[in-house]
Amino acid sequence: MIFFRVTDNINIKTTDGTLVKYNKYKFAVAHETAYLTTLDDFDDLQEVLSNVDKDKYVAKPLIEEKFRNHDNFPIELGISNAFEYDKYKNFQDQIGDSVVINKQDVENMFFTTKKVDLYNQLKNLNKKEISIAIIGKLGNSISEMTASCAALKILYDKLNEIYETVHMDLYINASNNSYFTRDKQIFETQKYLRAVLPLSITVKRLCNYDYYIDNSSFFQRSSLFEDLNIVDAWLCKFGLDYKKIPDIFKHNELNLDISEISSVLKEKLSSIKKNSKILMYHPYSANIEKSIPQEYAVQYLKELLEQQSDYVIISSLKIDNKIVDDRYIELSKYSKTYNDFVYIVSNADKIVTVDTCTYHIADSFLIPTVVITKDENIQTKMKYYNYAKAFHIKDETKKISNLIFENENLTYYRFESWKKLKTKEIIKVLESF
Repeated sequence: MIFFRVTDNINIKTTDGTLVKYNKYKFAVAHETAYLTTLDDFDDLQEVLSNVDKDKYVAKPLIEEKFRNHDNFPIELGISNAFEYDKYKNFQDQIGDSVVINKQDVENMFFTTKKVDLYNQLKNLNKKEISIAIIGKLGNSISEMTASCAALKILYDKLNEIYETVHMDLYINASNNSYFTRDKQIFETQKYLRAVLPLSITVKRLCNYDYYIDNSSFFQRSSLFEDLNIVDAWLCKFGLDYKKIPDIFKHNELNLDISEISSVLKEKLSSIKKNSKILMYHPYSANIEKSIPQEYAVQYLKELLEQQSDYVIISSLKIDNKIVDDRYIELSKYSKTYNDFVYIVSNADKIVTVDTCTYHIADSFLIPTVVITKDENIQTKMKYYNYAKAFHIKDETKKISNLIFENENLTYYRFESWKKLKTKEIIKVLESF
């Protein structure tokens, strides 16, 4: 995380309307006017301030050691991220000097690969109540954040075995995060979190906590996420031995009790469930490479309707307005928020989806799910999902260009694998649960 000051007072509004207040640095009350945030949020903040008035508003890094040496500074848990900004500047200087370093060197510059033991880091074991600040969210996409929450819950449970009461607050990027409201909603489904709050925060506020974990840059720069399942990688970050934690605890849990779901959506799904079982079909991802091409997405939907006569098929996506069938209901106009989408998923009896957040969410509700994917590493991602099965299709795309950018005119057999896919085979997997 980055410690910094601002050159003049300014308030920045998050997407949900929350104001993050910044006051001009005053040496006399340093802890109240010194701030900290993640590396990427600091970059976002600098951009925001520059767009307002680059001469008046500037965010300037402060010497981290001066704050860390303060008596009230909380204890860092897990793999340390101390002095990140200094390491980052050193990295930039090396790149500027055209020094070529490999990925391992980059990682070692930011994070030690040496495992740490959470239990050896804990102090004040006689305290009954503790508070812990988590600085920075766990991942960028809905899939990553949803899966990561399993590790965060395990951390909370382990701390709760030692202390009677554990207050855990999560601080996430907000300076120029257009998805702040969505990200906040994702983490608010976790019962163990006391609050989900925007970055930046004052040093004084951090010093009110007993412990903190600094996630800044960890997801982007640690090779743990290449070698391990995302849950296990975060457990390592938190200082927990993932091999000693039973697989049964490494699953997602989402709580919709506090969520605002429209009454119209509730009534719509309730009406469907009274008369039929529900099969959810989700053929598209935000990543086009993971999506089923529209022509084939429509074709598969028609085939599913023909072959799954005992199900009503729903989708939160716009697939084809031309399909008119009493057994196909498109819910895209009702799926406005993350919580709406989760609610739709939670009401399905079975799901057919591509590699997207749908199957991570479905795991929370133990819904049998078939994931259509070209990803050869999907089994690692789904390692602890007992109700998800991968349906692999071979990517037969051939590129005759060595250029780094995509050129459709020089790409052959792009849809060959989709032509060969048979919905009967997908249904067979779905029925195997």
